[in-house]
Amino acid sequence: MDGTMSAKVAVITGAGRGLGRSAALKLAQQGVGIIGTWNSDAAAAEAVAGEIEEFGCKCAMLELDVARSETFGAFADEVCKALEQSFDRTNFDFLVNNAGIGIHAAFADTTPEQFDQLVNIHLKGPFFLTQALLPFLHEEGSIVNVSSGLTRFALPGYAAYAAMKGGVEVLTRYLAKELGPHGITVNAIAPGAIETDFGGGVVRDNQEVNEFVAQNTALGRVGLPDDIGGAIAAMLSDGNRWMTAQRVEVSGGMFI
Repeated sequence: MDGTMSAKVAVITGAGRGLGRSAALKLAQQGVGIIGTWNSDAAAAEAVAGEIEEFGCKCAMLELDVARSETFGAFADEVCKALEQSFDRTNFDFLVNNAGIGIHAAFADTTPEQFDQLVNIHLKGPFFLTQALLPFLHEEGSIVNVSSGLTRFALPGYAAYAAMKGGVEVLTRYLAKELGPHGITVNAIAPGAIETDFGGGVVRDNQEVNEFVAQNTALGRVGLPDDIGGAIAAMLSDGNRWMTAQRVEVSGGMFI
């Protein structure tokens, strides 16, 4: 732990795996305490908590289904309890809206149920979770919303998913405008294709897909979770306090 952001606390959704796990670990390496969420794998979340504690940071892992906005009030209460019990404070500094799923379906085949699921998780969830947690976000804090490279380039089968992420980017700018008077910065990070279990792990596990992405990326490889976790940590650093309302693509130069 280098301690450059010690005494800070971050709330990260989907911190038990993938990009959320990497962001939590990268921030913990800089001294940031973590309140992470998990939905389906408590054991994985506890393993991440153990890794964070090895860096000398405190960590609390809370269960949350970001598709169920009706639970956000109770979740905010749990965050307050975790802040008091684990960190001896009443507010936190960073919010990373990361949790999500991937649904691959052609536009003509996308069902209302799939569309609604994506809305609830990727757009309604960040909107109302941020609203519920805002009273506990420290003035001059920061929010990072996870978007996608798919808002810039198009690949068949992701129309609904990309539409939600486009909404996240618009929401990011409006939050930056409305929360700016409180000194709160709000930015979006847009990852390219990353080797995670997202979408069934297709980028990670399908060699043909992996090679296709690498061949169409300026840096010649597929992204790794730490490429994004490190970028999120950098966006939340004190040196980025003048950056807000921005979409930062971290794709290694995919499809340029």
